[in-house]
Amino acid sequence: MISAITPAGKLYTCTQNKSFDGSAIVRFLKHLLRHISGKMLVIWDGLPAHRSQAVKEFLSQDATQRLHLEQLPAYAPDLNPDEGVWNYLKNVELKNLCCHNLQDLRVELAKAIARLRHKTQIILSFIRQVRLGQHL
Repeated sequence: MISAITPAGKLYTCTQNKSFDGSAIVRFLKHLLRHISGKMLVIWDGLPAHRSQAVKEFLSQDATQRLHLEQLPAYAPDLNPDEGVWNYLKNVELKNLCCHNLQDLRVELAKAIARLRHKTQIILSFIRQVRLGQHL
């Protein structure tokens, strides 16, 4: 799963059955560009797929006019507001959940994401937690 949050409290996600490679990252960035108007600041961690050739080629095109990328230092995941999404899903929405198989987990995860999308103030708290709100 990959996700993104906005200063307006919106949550965007994409799930797939395999690891995210460069082409999947590009698909998600294109999805964000289609659904979010204006310029975007993308803050991401050191996942190798973020630095892949597919991502570099995509960014060498017109995408950089609207996208500004910042990579977090490897030692600072607590500065990533999207970590709040993961923590909330794992420790609140899916807490104590026991699934019999991956399909059940996918269904429960989709429901949890849908519930979180309606909790704008909680999503905004992830940004406030890392004090990004003052810069956005």
